[in-house]
Amino acid sequence: MDSATDRPNVLLIMADQHRWDCTGFNGNRQIQTPHLDALAADGVNYPNTICPFPVCTPSRYSLVSGLYVHQHGGWNNHCTLDATIDTFPKVLRANGYATKAVGKMHYTPTYLDVGYDQMALCEQDGDGRFDDDYHRALMAAGLIDAIDLYDQRREYRRSAPQEYWDAFGALTSDLPEAWHSTTWIGDRAVETLEAWGEGGNLLTASFVKPHHPFDPPAPWDALYEPEALDPLPGWTPTVPAADSHPAYFDNAKLDQWSLRRIMAHYYGAISHIDRQVGRMIEVLRRRGLYDKTLIIYLSDHGEYMGYHHMILKQGHAYEPLVKVPLLIKYSHNVGKGAQSDVLSNLVDVAPTILGQTGLPVPDGMKGLDLAAPAATREISFLENHPAGYYMARSRTHKLIWDRDPAKSQFFYLENDPFETRNIIHEPSAQNLVAEYRDAISRWLLFDSPVALRLNPSTSQIKQPNVPDAAGSQEVREYLHRMVQSHLTPTA
Repeated sequence: MDSATDRPNVLLIMADQHRWDCTGFNGNRQIQTPHLDALAADGVNYPNTICPFPVCTPSRYSLVSGLYVHQHGGWNNHCTLDATIDTFPKVLRANGYATKAVGKMHYTPTYLDVGYDQMALCEQDGDGRFDDDYHRALMAAGLIDAIDLYDQRREYRRSAPQEYWDAFGALTSDLPEAWHSTTWIGDRAVETLEAWGEGGNLLTASFVKPHHPFDPPAPWDALYEPEALDPLPGWTPTVPAADSHPAYFDNAKLDQWSLRRIMAHYYGAISHIDRQVGRMIEVLRRRGLYDKTLIIYLSDHGEYMGYHHMILKQGHAYEPLVKVPLLIKYSHNVGKGAQSDVLSNLVDVAPTILGQTGLPVPDGMKGLDLAAPAATREISFLENHPAGYYMARSRTHKLIWDRDPAKSQFFYLENDPFETRNIIHEPSAQNLVAEYRDAISRWLLFDSPVALRLNPSTSQIKQPNVPDAAGSQEVREYLHRMVQSHLTPTA
């Protein structure tokens, strides 16, 4: 390939908190994801993909860097990726690619330079919502995403109305569809694709949803009838004793009626995203760019959605939380309609992208090139050092190794796919438990865990839409004024 314009385009589409089996292509017959299903028919489905960390920012930094979290030091949602670390957008940009990100990046500082020339952001957690393009646009239009605000900001959540608590955050958005974050991100992704040249382009389109609150706009809020939905595999009538821990909502109050209502809104949010995926693909097809574009769909982590009588992600590293959807539509119809059984991990995405663009993979990247014939691993790893555990998972077994021995768990997944029987103390399992514990030790052996990095003053991209402190404060004050007319204290 002589120049960047001769190389394939890259379209990376990311959802947030998308449970892997809440897609048609992974066997769910009650959810409508026609555009993702069509993409799966043109690409390769990786149904055994694990996120490296079951929280947003750490997983996202691993995605762009190809490093595990103990190697890059992004241990929580308020941290900074060191400027010296290679990322796939940096490598692409250095080799002539035009690089852009739209949507939710979840970085600190908000417009952190990880290799994107341009960023049009729509953030949710932390101070990003006071900096981003989306909330400045809402302010200019006199609008507010109040449901999302009191779900995400502690200072407002304590005053959320009772209906929010009763519905576990499953409410119809207070914004019209045209102003909902999913549509706003989709619009900017489509605009970007319309402006693409023939080759050498990277777009990351990252959606806020289906992350809670479960607040799709009309008509997506009514796409599914709660009564028609079946609880997903792994639902239990009560919260198991091992899972009785503090959570965002009181899981003990969750019943099947409430769960079905949540599922209807969660599915509606996913179908809304699927529609945006379809819009992007339509542009690529119309412009003759579809076949020469590498298209990837994934999520940063999963969601319990009823598993063990829980919702969201506070708790153990169970399958619906750690498994994520991963689709790769390779350029030139490679592996069309295939399914791979490789134990893949989100750290594999960066080297796979670079391999497909013909660029060298930096020595530090630890993931696999999933397109390589020899791509395989026996055990996939996940970590959550702040919560005190590591996970080693093979095709047959899983060890959740906690610093508190009473919380450690070992499951024989082939016989116990819903992780209801912890066999860590059974005599017949001891050799295997030791084997998986040793595998975690070897995985960590050559890397001294990097301390948490937080540097809000590090380099951001140099673009006119990056606000100064005064601009961020203006949005903060606007939201505070507006929210007073939407929130009433809980009785």
